[in-house]
Amino acid sequence: MNIENQVLGLTRLSDYIKEFLAKNPENYSENDSDFELLLKKSEIENPWFTLENQKFALQQWADLLTEENINNWIKEYSISKISKRVGLILAGNIPLVGFHDVMSVVLSNHIPVIKLSSKDRYMIPFLLKKWKEFSDNQVEFEFVERLENFDAVIATGSNNTARYLEYYFKNHLNIIRKNRTSIAVLKGDETTEELQLLAKDIFQYFGLGCRNVTRLFIPQDFVIDKLFENFLNYQDIINHNKYANNYEYNRAVYLLNQEKFWDNNFVMMKEDEKLFSPLSVINFSRYSSLDEVKNFIAENEENIQCVVAKEELGLNSVKLGEAQNPGLDVYADNVDTMKFLSVI
Repeated sequence: MNIENQVLGLTRLSDYIKEFLAKNPENYSENDSDFELLLKKSEIENPWFTLENQKFALQQWADLLTEENINNWIKEYSISKISKRVGLILAGNIPLVGFHDVMSVVLSNHIPVIKLSSKDRYMIPFLLKKWKEFSDNQVEFEFVERLENFDAVIATGSNNTARYLEYYFKNHLNIIRKNRTSIAVLKGDETTEELQLLAKDIFQYFGLGCRNVTRLFIPQDFVIDKLFENFLNYQDIINHNKYANNYEYNRAVYLLNQEKFWDNNFVMMKEDEKLFSPLSVINFSRYSSLDEVKNFIAENEENIQCVVAKEELGLNSVKLGEAQNPGLDVYADNVDTMKFLSVI
C-alpha cells in the first residue's frame, strides 16, 4: 500500500465533505443527494443520529483531516512492513465514533476487518468507499458479520460486554475498551461564554459520547441557576422523543423516591458522587479544595476519558467547549492505538 496516496485520499475526502456541508440542498449533485439520503436513512434507523449531529461529526473530521495533521500524527510511529488483518468491533453511540480505529489500521499498513455497529451502518462504509476512490484504490478493508481469520482485534463495548470480549479474544493481541465518561471542573469565575461552551460539552450528541460531561465539580458558593441560564441554547433537546423519554423517566424516579434534584424542564442536576449519570441528568458536587478533585480523578482514572476545565487549574484538561474536538493523537480509553498497531 502507498501511504502517500492514502494520506492524499484523506485530504480529498476532507475537501469532499466540506463541499457537501457547504452546499445548499437545492444545489446538490446526484452524488450529494445520495449522501444526504444516506444520512437521513441513518437517522430513521437510529433516531439519536440526527442530521445535525451527523453533520457535526462530519465537520469535525473534515477539519481534522489536513495533510499537516495526518503527517504530524503518523510520523511518530513505525509503520508495519507486513500487513496483518485487524478485527474491529465498532461502537455506535455517536456518529463515526469508529472511524478513527479504521483509519489507524489502514495507515499502519494493515487491513481492517470491520464489524459495524447496528446503530451506525451507513456512513463509515460510504466514507471508506470514497477514501478508496480518492486514493487510487490504495485502501483495503473488509466488512463482516462475524470476526474470523484475524491477527489482532480492537473492540469497544459496555463494561459487561467487555468481560465477554476479553474472554473471547484472550488468545489474540487485543485492545478491549469499556465504558468511559468525562468530567468538568469549574473554578467559579467562568464567563457566560465559557459556561455556554460547557453546555456544548454536556449536550452535544445528547450526552451519549464518552467525551460528554456527566459529572461536574463546582465551588462551594457556586449558584446552580447560573448554569441553567447558560444551558438555554440547548433547550430544544427536550423535543427529541428519545431524550424526552429518558428525562421523564428519570424525573419520575426522583420524584417517586423523594430525592433532591434541580430541574429546568430539559435537564436535571443532582448532587451525587457517582461518576456516571443517567441520560438527561448531570451529577455534581461542591468542592472546597482542588485536592478533593484531584483525588477523585486519580481514583476514577480508568473510567474518565477527559477532564474539562480551565488550564490554570492544572488538571491536564481540555478547554471548555473542546471535549468533542479531540486531535488525531487522542485515543479512546487513552490507549495508543497506533503504537499497538505498529508492533502486532
